[in-house]
Amino acid sequence: MVFLTPLFLLGLLAALIPIAIHLIRKEKPPKMMFSTIRFLKKTSKKLVLFQQLQQILLLLLRSALIILLVVAFARPLVNQAVARLLDADPQSAVILLDVSMSMQYADTFAVAKKSVLDILSSMTSGDEVALIAFSDRAEIVREFTTDIDGLSSFVEGLEQAGFGATAYMPNLRLADQLLETSRFENRAVYLVSDFQASASDETNDGWKLSPGVTFSGLDVGKESSENLALTDLRAPEQLLEDAAGQKILARVRSTGTSYLATGDVTLVINDQIIDRQTVDLSDQSEAVVTFDADFEGQGSYTGEVRVSGDSFAVDNVSYFTVDVLPKIRVLVVNGEASDNWFDDEGHWFGLAVSAALQSPFELESIEPRVLSAAALRQTDVAVLLNVGSLNSGQAQALTNYVRRGGSVLFAPADRVQAETFNSLFADITPALIQRQGSSRDDYLVIADFDRRHPILRPLGNEWSARFENHWSLAPVEGADVLMQFDSAEPALVERTVGAGRTLLFASSLDLEWNNLALQGLFLPFVHETLRHLAQAENIKRDFEVGTSFNLGGNAPAGINISATDVNGEPLEFAGDGYSITARQPGFIKATINGNSLNYSINVLAGESNLAKAPVSNLYDRIINPDTSPVQSRQVQTEQLVAELERPQRIWWWILCLAAILILVESIIANRTYR
Repeated sequence: MVFLTPLFLLGLLAALIPIAIHLIRKEKPPKMMFSTIRFLKKTSKKLVLFQQLQQILLLLLRSALIILLVVAFARPLVNQAVARLLDADPQSAVILLDVSMSMQYADTFAVAKKSVLDILSSMTSGDEVALIAFSDRAEIVREFTTDIDGLSSFVEGLEQAGFGATAYMPNLRLADQLLETSRFENRAVYLVSDFQASASDETNDGWKLSPGVTFSGLDVGKESSENLALTDLRAPEQLLEDAAGQKILARVRSTGTSYLATGDVTLVINDQIIDRQTVDLSDQSEAVVTFDADFEGQGSYTGEVRVSGDSFAVDNVSYFTVDVLPKIRVLVVNGEASDNWFDDEGHWFGLAVSAALQSPFELESIEPRVLSAAALRQTDVAVLLNVGSLNSGQAQALTNYVRRGGSVLFAPADRVQAETFNSLFADITPALIQRQGSSRDDYLVIADFDRRHPILRPLGNEWSARFENHWSLAPVEGADVLMQFDSAEPALVERTVGAGRTLLFASSLDLEWNNLALQGLFLPFVHETLRHLAQAENIKRDFEVGTSFNLGGNAPAGINISATDVNGEPLEFAGDGYSITARQPGFIKATINGNSLNYSINVLAGESNLAKAPVSNLYDRIINPDTSPVQSRQVQTEQLVAELERPQRIWWWILCLAAILILVESIIANRTYR
């Protein structure tokens, strides 16, 4: 037997009331002094004993009457299917717990954990539950289990939310897939989140939960919030030695429902405070702060921009790295040196290289006859200007230099013979030169170029130089044409050889065949070309939380890398690669073949926006129209109770018995106290 409303059983204590009254009213007969009792009628002892038994019976009837009334109101039920009542409709449920960065605001995550525990406490022993702790991906997945207590202990052990972004759709899809393997037809998804508005904007391509899967969203976000966030940071990634003072820009934004009027912004480089400024946001929601910074000497620098003035410190720091590199050593092999500066092949090129007040280049000019392997070892870029011939030893030294990581810029002109050039440099040249193309009545111009290439990307579109003479080029296999004349012939071709690269320009770099040296684009063109040849493509070292990247970049096999995470703990790499996924903001410090490099990891700017969206927005997008409204478990249980109770009605028979007892009690009471 079970009781449908067991709280009424507390009324059984009322059965003690008649007993208490009986004991209270029981009095000892008083002793009275009489002169004589011979005139009193003698009373039978049997009559007194009978009255005592009537009183005890009356006491029991009254107590039993109270007990029957209490039991009737407790609604007893006797049925072999009582197990169905205790676990009326077993459920398969997936609980989605948001552990994105925004959940770290105030006590949001603690409230979210309590909500999950409340859901688990409402489950019965027959239910099965799965848990997904998610951000933009599933961080933790616990498969279906009936061990509700064990799952509750696991949730209680979650210390804090992470730093990832918020993405509902991929995790709702995962929950739906888990429910496909569930045991019960009653399937439900519970989503516990702060329901960021930015996360609700993601598209779902019309995807919806499977038919029959119910959805409940529990909003644990704060209705009011205030936050200062660093949403953007601009700092140089690479500098050359002796570079002038640099500007570092930081954008500060006030987000949340309550705007903050001021905040302090601090620049820190290599753990030393450089500058601190106060930003005024009283008339605007965001402002840009500019810092002046000097990076003296070669090396890798770490920098931070910090903002203070709010209670949400998670997004108050932006990290960046700056590498200061030595000057680029340029070796110019001048194939047509002259005492007359106007006729000197390297004059105009040298002016472009050294034109800046603080040139990033160290220039050395030699004649072809003194070119050697030793000279090449001391340079970053070799430039061959109108070099007509080299001996086989010099050509081999140049080939070895390129294969080992060196770079060469070829600019052949009138002193070069096609057969000799192609023979000497066949292993490294981007193209074979075929014949000179010249016209006294016409000229060529640059008509097309690769705007995405590192050399040409920073330059403008106005290439007005006139080319009266040039070499016709036949690019070798694997070479890339970066620039073309209006005759569709290649003007600039690039090739990767071993660990190095080479460039071939189809004309001269002085005034003999063209007027490029007199154009405004000549200087930046020379600088960008030398930078590109001397330095590999700048390896990205600024990442956001959740990004996966390779510490080795495109480095060749056999590289030796060790690294520590943002907490200073050694990183372990899986397999032969050096790929990691950024999980926390800060600096990852790596040592690559003895060279120290820093990788900055920053929080996601979108997670700083604490604006909320209604749960109904998400509900309307994902609920399947074929899913009929499902009544709550309480309603379902009440319906089942009614079905089981209807044919029995034990409480009705108990009340009938109580009515009979009331009648009997009345009769006995009248006869006892008449």
